[in-house]
Amino acid sequence: MMEEINSITNPFIKMAASLKQKKYRMALELFAIEGVRFAEEVITSDWEAQHCLYTREAAKGDRVKRILSDLAKRKCRLIQVNDSVYERISDTEHPQGIMVIVKRKNYCLADLTISDQTPFLVLLDCVQDPGNVGAIIRTADAAGCTGVILTNGCADLFSGKTLRSSMGSIFHLPIVTGAETASIQVFFANHGISIAAACLETPLLHWEAALTGPLAIVFGNEGSGVSHEWLVSAKSKLRIPIYGKAESLNVASAAAVFLYEAARQRRACL
Repeated sequence: MMEEINSITNPFIKMAASLKQKKYRMALELFAIEGVRFAEEVITSDWEAQHCLYTREAAKGDRVKRILSDLAKRKCRLIQVNDSVYERISDTEHPQGIMVIVKRKNYCLADLTISDQTPFLVLLDCVQDPGNVGAIIRTADAAGCTGVILTNGCADLFSGKTLRSSMGSIFHLPIVTGAETASIQVFFANHGISIAAACLETPLLHWEAALTGPLAIVFGNEGSGVSHEWLVSAKSKLRIPIYGKAESLNVASAAAVFLYEAARQRRACL
């Protein structure tokens, strides 16, 4: 059954607007995604969509009509709002008039070995730009990775910019946040997962190492790179050759190069 709210002072609208801030996303264990494509991604996932807010104009579109119908079948609360209310809750520059509030999942390290696939993991070590974090998650998904780990210094997984940059890939593979470095390293050791680290100061090129078998590739902070504690635990430290005058590649671009080389090697072994 459709509801309608047209006041920006409504407590529920205030709650929806608060999800722009990390502290409220964490406290409520909710996050908001916006746009038609993102809403379709939620529907095809096993994540719990709790509320959907949309404008009258957005509801005229055929894709939005299908989304609302599918969400209703999943017992998601449907709320029509006016344009001023939607502007209050929106976190995008050009909103499409549909937002889904989703219950966040809290994956743990053990979830990374549940599938029968050989672990092919990405670890982001204090990658602070949300656009980079989201883009690397998207690339990891595309390259066939089985999971992603974000250390505590990374950008928030559920911020609007991270979510938009991931293009829905957060719904496709387990992403672990909040794990301590020591715990991650013990987990890797217990499961025979080799560590490869991106490093500018090493002679070994990324295609010269074996990137097959249980593997985690570590990408570091935009300014300082991979931290010492991950470099010393890495079985191999690899770099991408730079042929021009640029000092280095952006971390998201570097991740794409590394992950697709690993994917190439792994597919050749099938």
